[in-house]
Amino acid sequence: MNQIKRSYGLAGMAATLYSVLLLSFSTFAQPPADQGDKKQPIVTPRQLSLTFAEVTKKVEPAVVSIDAKGRMPEVARRGSGQNAPGDLLDFLNRQIPRRPSYSIGSGFIVDKKGYILTNAHVVEDSAKITVKLNSGEEYQARVIGVDNETDIAVLKIDPTRDLPVAKLGDSENVQVGDWVLAIGSPFGLSRTVTAGIISQTQRSTPGATLFQRFIQTDAAINRGNSGGPLVNMDGEVIGVNSQIATSNGDYNGIGFALPSTDAGYVFDQILKSGRVRRGFLGVTLESVGPEFAKVYGMREAKGAIVMEIVRASRSAAFEAGLRSGDVIVEFDGKPVENAQDLIAKVAGTPPDRSVAVNYLRETGPNLERRTATLKLGERPPGGRGDEDEPVPVRLPVDRKGEEAKPFGMTLSDVTPEMAATYRLVGHKGAIVQDINPESFIADVKAWTGGQAIGEGDLIVRINRLPVDDVKAFTAIVSNLKPGDAVVLNVLSLDPRSRTANPKIVQFTVQ
Repeated sequence: MNQIKRSYGLAGMAATLYSVLLLSFSTFAQPPADQGDKKQPIVTPRQLSLTFAEVTKKVEPAVVSIDAKGRMPEVARRGSGQNAPGDLLDFLNRQIPRRPSYSIGSGFIVDKKGYILTNAHVVEDSAKITVKLNSGEEYQARVIGVDNETDIAVLKIDPTRDLPVAKLGDSENVQVGDWVLAIGSPFGLSRTVTAGIISQTQRSTPGATLFQRFIQTDAAINRGNSGGPLVNMDGEVIGVNSQIATSNGDYNGIGFALPSTDAGYVFDQILKSGRVRRGFLGVTLESVGPEFAKVYGMREAKGAIVMEIVRASRSAAFEAGLRSGDVIVEFDGKPVENAQDLIAKVAGTPPDRSVAVNYLRETGPNLERRTATLKLGERPPGGRGDEDEPVPVRLPVDRKGEEAKPFGMTLSDVTPEMAATYRLVGHKGAIVQDINPESFIADVKAWTGGQAIGEGDLIVRINRLPVDDVKAFTAIVSNLKPGDAVVLNVLSLDPRSRTANPKIVQFTVQ
């Protein structure tokens, strides 16, 4: 009985796949609406197979396997300083053989003279890198440059002939549902081709940098595929396979590729100067959401809000007169969609270039449109220009008067002692002591993906009104109803400097 169910399931899956293929390609072949109801040819699975084969033949000669041998690790001498010379434990410890680490990855040739794109993590800390071509030839490679922000590395080999090249396509034109092929060396099995579709674009993953917004695919990607190409049906590379979502280290149907436009930019920068130079505005940002637009009377929820000026004495933003609360709506003549869009636009602009910035500034009840011309600096490693990102910590609280819990938050007032200790002198507000995990506000996320508000945050304004204390905040909240937009101006403590960093929290009352 089980065998019958299994066979029926496989047959059903095959029939379903066949139907999906017919539907996908018949839809793809539809003419413009003005051509009427003419009968359209249907692409058969055989034709799809031939398309996959042709794309593979076109790209595969430019795909390489990469073997990277790590540097010899140092062995700690646990007996040193504790055991006398000749001690048996010290002797045995020194006899532990040192073995280099190995990593296997993929890459693809982007220049006939031997330049190769791959992931930086494939060749990280390598003492020797061996590149094997599709033809079977092997070369020793050297690292030309690495960009950790995108996890891209450029390698160079010295062939005796011109090499086949993979063409970089325009990843901006990819659509969810497009067919793609992943080519690489999973588990060291070179020349492996897998097929799938684009599952999503602009996908962020845990631990991703601001410059890693991936193309998600269900094409099988495993260990060893890192650095290999994700290819469209025109035989163009539209992504560099970089990550997988997995519980066991292997394929789970969710893979991530860095878009080819980003990889191409990194490649050009590394060839030009040996590293990637990105423009730097010198601000931290928040995206304009629907709630912010409603509270501030904006016609559409677009723009990036300046939260603070980083390294104010030297930044382009400071020199141009920008300040916290300004909403940047246009950069270098192009509209700004959100914070991520502005970061990409600034980073993609060469340092030292002068650009015009249009922004909105709150002046009383209005937002006044202004223009500034600024000269971009160079983005430092890590982005902010500080040593590390601030880590929010919980402020001490006064446990008096905790009866009111607006939005499911337990709040307390700022005491004079607390204001002096944490440099909050002049700041009034309500401190978040605790958040009920069952409340809707516990699920409100920041644009970067983390929780928007947390324990220890200091609420200083709500919907453009000042918050002097818990009582004032509660009174304002009592007049709100479900469906109302809320914008909170919040300060989070930076434990290194004991200063407060501003942020904005946006949500709709539920």
